[in-house]
Amino acid sequence: MKEDFDVDGELGFEPAVSATGAEPRETPGETTPGETPRETERPKRGRRGGLRRRLGAGAIIAAALASMGGAYAAFATTSGASDTTTGAQDIAAGKQLYETSCITCHGANLQGVKDRGVSLIGVGGAAVYFQVSTGRMPASGQGAQQSRKTAKFDEQQTNQIAAYVQSIGGGPTLPTGSLRDGNIAEGGNLFRLNCASCHGTTFKGAPLSAGKTAPSLNQASDQQIYAAMLTGPENMPVFSDNQLTPAEKRQIVNYVQTLKASKDPGGNGIDRIGPVSEALVIWVGGVGALMIAILWIGAKAQ
Repeated sequence: MKEDFDVDGELGFEPAVSATGAEPRETPGETTPGETPRETERPKRGRRGGLRRRLGAGAIIAAALASMGGAYAAFATTSGASDTTTGAQDIAAGKQLYETSCITCHGANLQGVKDRGVSLIGVGGAAVYFQVSTGRMPASGQGAQQSRKTAKFDEQQTNQIAAYVQSIGGGPTLPTGSLRDGNIAEGGNLFRLNCASCHGTTFKGAPLSAGKTAPSLNQASDQQIYAAMLTGPENMPVFSDNQLTPAEKRQIVNYVQTLKASKDPGGNGIDRIGPVSEALVIWVGGVGALMIAILWIGAKAQ
């Protein structure tokens, strides 16, 4: 009896249920009947395997994103560097042209020189483009107004000078792309309201006060017309984007350039004053020629 008590406990057997009614706890690694140790550890191994798969998939995605980002950064950096180099070359070329032809009147730092030339700080590349492309600058002499003449610089050199002044002094620049857009009729309304009083309905220009004139638009390019509205050269007012929006400026350019390129219906309009002008010229010229013939015949008869 002593041996049974020592082996099986006080009761002499292993109870199926504890005295408190709770199920007996299994020790680690202990199996229930019908189970093997492999089946007991399977859920833990399954959880560990799923975690490893998720971590592996995340690492693969992260590596792929890093590779794509690196490739994009490499290409983007190369493209940007090329554009920056081109701009720097234009500015350097513009600086050389400026120091050759402009520095005497406008100063080494664009500050202007008294009794020679105005400051270029803040005028912008648009103003430089207008003045240089129309031949007004470099100026041939001092005066209240510079007239249009053959440009000293070609289109590329003009843009280079404008780029240099823009890089130092800032200011308005010409937009890129086409400057003709919008409804022509609306452009005509805007032109008659804002421009015709000085430039005339036929774009020939007109005299102003103090010996100045509003120049003709018949030789002006799209960029020159837009730049003039944007910067207000000489006596011309500045039409900011609050007064004329970029779209309205394009409509005016479209109207002027389209009308210049079109022909008058009904024959030669004689500077677009109307097709009736042909008959008027013929009438006046014909009557004048007839009177001259009559006087000549009368003189011969005497």
